[in-house]
Amino acid sequence: MRIPCMARGWVLGLAFSIALAHGVCRAETHWPRWRGPQGDGHSSETQLPVQWDASAVAWKVDLPGLGQSSPVVWDERIFLTTASEDGKKRSVLCLDRSDGSLLWEQTTDLQGALEKLHKMNTWATPTCVTDGKVVVAFFGNAGLHAFTVEGKPLWSKDLGAFDNPWGSAACPVLVGDLVIQNGDADSDAFIAAFDKRTGRQVWREPRPNHRGWSTPVLMQVGDRQELVLNGHAGVTAYDPATGKELWFCKSFNGRGEPTATPGAGLVFLVNGLAGDVYAVRPGGEGDVTESRMAWHTPRKVGRDLPSPIVIGQYVVVVGMQGVAVCYEALRGTVVWQDRLGGNYSASPIAANGLAYFLSEDGTTVVLEPGPEMNVVARNKLDVSGDEIFRASPAPCEGQLLLRSDRALYCVGKRTKE
Repeated sequence: MRIPCMARGWVLGLAFSIALAHGVCRAETHWPRWRGPQGDGHSSETQLPVQWDASAVAWKVDLPGLGQSSPVVWDERIFLTTASEDGKKRSVLCLDRSDGSLLWEQTTDLQGALEKLHKMNTWATPTCVTDGKVVVAFFGNAGLHAFTVEGKPLWSKDLGAFDNPWGSAACPVLVGDLVIQNGDADSDAFIAAFDKRTGRQVWREPRPNHRGWSTPVLMQVGDRQELVLNGHAGVTAYDPATGKELWFCKSFNGRGEPTATPGAGLVFLVNGLAGDVYAVRPGGEGDVTESRMAWHTPRKVGRDLPSPIVIGQYVVVVGMQGVAVCYEALRGTVVWQDRLGGNYSASPIAANGLAYFLSEDGTTVVLEPGPEMNVVARNKLDVSGDEIFRASPAPCEGQLLLRSDRALYCVGKRTKE
């Protein structure tokens, strides 16, 4: 483990993270994007269910086709994506928040070549993004598509064929009036921004030619915004208004599909392949590998697909084979390591000081980070044998939305705080 000098700002960031972990006494009506409003997996909910069984399922709906996008919520609408099993039709679904009934569906037919897929991927894996007016979905070779929340098509953009034999997963993000999309691939890789109303390209910047699936995260650092994107060679921050590269930090072992996670004044990263977990202080210029890498710690638990979650002074990362490791946020010291059981692809969420980890078989492990491993609850849904859960949970007004590749479950009682 290597620890350069620490910045005083970390203490303020840590205090903010702790306050966020304890939540605000209100119910959340918006979960508008991948990993929630701040892109860090945190919810302000204080009454999410902690323990449940099949009797706690308020409703369940079977979804057409197959997909792994996480649900996003705005008021009384849930948005997610799906694709036909042959991949030739890709659809955005809008469901009623109260019972899961279908409000509208918009389908696009694939015009170009059908992408190859990794056996763990689908043709509808990227999560939608919405601001309550526009909802945007990305379908790899089938393009980028925008609709009103009422289902009216606004525009569609052909982003070309992606040279990525394992398919797409990077989610679009909204920054002001811009839709920003990561286009990592083995050739012609890019990141680009489009006008959310018209689809007009505003900027486009090349990226190193490596396949990738990570989603950018927006951070406010002093008086500037930084769009932080994990990748095969390391993590890069961009100016979201212009696409200009602000800084880069080299990683340890490639792939880079887990999304960067902000917290405690830092950005926390795992690589995908087995390699050091590390933290970076944002706000730098140029190559910051030596100057702003706060710490790095060896990580030997196999492949990482879920992103880290930061709660107070702790960072917890669960590998694909279910090994959970808790680190000190400011130093990277390993606090504890243990097995949760099961296999994990979905990134966790946090609410009211607890972390929620959803395994591929539909079991949700609720964990309280601390000096020792503390599993508060293990909750199993009654699911069919062929369902796989790789989408992240979405919290909303005291309930959890849990999506398998074939169905959507709503768990808990709806609250108004």
